[in-house]
Amino acid sequence: MTTTSSSMTYRDAGVDIDAGDALVERIKPAAKRTMRPEVLGGIGGFGALFEISKKFKEPVLVSGTDGVGTKLKLAFELNRHDTVGQDLVAMSVNDILVQGAEPLFFLDYFACGKLDVNTAATVVEGIAKGCELSGCALIGGETAEMPDMYPAGEYDLAGFAVGAVEKAKIIDGKSIAPGDVVLGLASSGAHSNGYSLIRRIVERAKPDLKADFHGQPFADALIAPTRIYVKSLLKLMDAITVKGMAHITGGGITGNVPRVLPENVTAVIEKSAWTLPPLFQWLQREGNVADDEMHRVFNCGIGMVVVVAAADADAATANLSASGETVYRLGRIEARAAGQEQTLIV
Repeated sequence: MTTTSSSMTYRDAGVDIDAGDALVERIKPAAKRTMRPEVLGGIGGFGALFEISKKFKEPVLVSGTDGVGTKLKLAFELNRHDTVGQDLVAMSVNDILVQGAEPLFFLDYFACGKLDVNTAATVVEGIAKGCELSGCALIGGETAEMPDMYPAGEYDLAGFAVGAVEKAKIIDGKSIAPGDVVLGLASSGAHSNGYSLIRRIVERAKPDLKADFHGQPFADALIAPTRIYVKSLLKLMDAITVKGMAHITGGGITGNVPRVLPENVTAVIEKSAWTLPPLFQWLQREGNVADDEMHRVFNCGIGMVVVVAAADADAATANLSASGETVYRLGRIEARAAGQEQTLIV
């Protein structure tokens, strides 16, 4: 005796090929806005083609990858998907920027249990906006629909950026010396770091997310997208010798500034140089978070640190201010004593 069963499809297993195709068509216009002349093949192919610009004599490729972390949980809770794409781009392009690299192209990875075309398109449009802000091409990516891997309504993101820098112009911090000046560029909020702690504090404090918080709904302050510093700092590097830069991400100020410093120096940063923004004041108060913990978890209002010679500090400040950055003279570089921390906040 034989039994017959109905024909099964991929959709029966939870994967909607038509939805994936619809998403590609939705995001093509957004990706097209990010194109650069060097792009030879973009969205839709098996691989993306990119020609190195002839303006580089000895190009060195600089690559970076990152995600958005548990800030995504906040996006799910708020049903806000329009800003996390910019976060994704920012985390990688700001990282490769600190070595002097101009971001060239970006690829994204979007994974979910069931593909919601509208949500995914909103996320990718945010990615495209981040690429426009950093001048790089959204050259390709991957959308993975994997039933049973993710809770309903949730997704994960990863991003991959590639840039280039002239070999002779790589910024590695080796020339940083006592007497140099440490500048800080204001962040736009918590960026994409510390959200496991932020979410715990919010759960405990239970604030009204719709209430006004210094001119905006509290929810907007919590989820504000990461600032992208690419165009401002590329312009600065064309005008002034930048000795070192540190993107203030996971690890905060005290964890990231040492990454660019030679072993024989210390960055002395003065707390009085800037005012802790309201969001961080709220987090510290409601979470009863110690100063040291604040400085190693959050950016505390400083998203990027730039080290220049003392003679260039005023010109660098003026240059960055003209590009729309808020600049603080945070402190100085000093000779490092035996056993001394490489970043001191005094």
